[in-house]
Amino acid sequence: MRGETARSIALHGGLIAALVLGHFLLPEYHHGNLARIMVLAAYAIGYNILFGYTGLLSLGHAMFFAAGMYGLALGIRHLGLTPGPALLAGIAAGATLSLVVGLLALRTVGVAFMIVTLMFAQAVHLTILLAGRWTRGDEGFVIQPAQRNLWGIDLSQSDARYLAALALFVLTLALCLWLVRSRFGRVLVAVRENEERTRLLGYDTWAHKLGAVVISGTLSAAAGAAYALLFGYAGASFATVQYSILPLLWVLLGGAGTVVGPFLGTLFMFYLIDWASGVTSAYMLVAGVALVLLTLFAPQGMAGLVRARLWRGLP
Repeated sequence: MRGETARSIALHGGLIAALVLGHFLLPEYHHGNLARIMVLAAYAIGYNILFGYTGLLSLGHAMFFAAGMYGLALGIRHLGLTPGPALLAGIAAGATLSLVVGLLALRTVGVAFMIVTLMFAQAVHLTILLAGRWTRGDEGFVIQPAQRNLWGIDLSQSDARYLAALALFVLTLALCLWLVRSRFGRVLVAVRENEERTRLLGYDTWAHKLGAVVISGTLSAAAGAAYALLFGYAGASFATVQYSILPLLWVLLGGAGTVVGPFLGTLFMFYLIDWASGVTSAYMLVAGVALVLLTLFAPQGMAGLVRARLWRGLP
């Protein structure tokens, strides 16, 4: 057990150390890309708690990302909030929305749960479009650099942005690692494997699933709020179905039910599309072929493959 803990600390600590080194060593282009990847990976980590560890497939997670993004952006634009309280407002918006969605969507199971979450997300997207007087509809709006100064730190600057993205990623990674090792996290895995047997053992599986929805939605909202704050933009495109499908792909590619999988999947997909778009206009075809090959030859995802062949205790 101690050996497993030491290996886990070495793996995740090594990843964080590599990202810290990246701040000093990477050229400007990749420095900016990695900051964006870390924020999106935090979103994928939130999604993985619900899908990878609890076994609930959501097709509407973009609504939580957008709730965090617009909770922050509207607070700054219309209420005159400073970035600190606006960030908290974004996270609170996502937490509240995930609680409401969880209370209603968990009355369903399986495919019905997927459809219900998709419909909720569509409703949020339409609400953003219809409330164009405040949200500027499809255009969205820019958050000015002067409005992105958090506790004296100018987050419009690349160095500060990278370190803030790193701090968010480390916090979500540590929270996920702690969660999956806790009793609550182990019950979530038991629900994923056999919900009926878990219920017969005396656990309240519905309450645990509701907790997973709220934690997952809150982390996704934190990523959305951070994205708006660091990159200075809030737009309705982030509430579309595409942004609900992307975290699912990132998690599947990286390894569902693993802590580092969401980061690996996000990193791989981001750079695959970045490279392919420079080679051909049909870059999504290249991405699609790569996805099919990975699904055929590594259905557990990259980290899942490592878990299956090299390290069975990989968290």
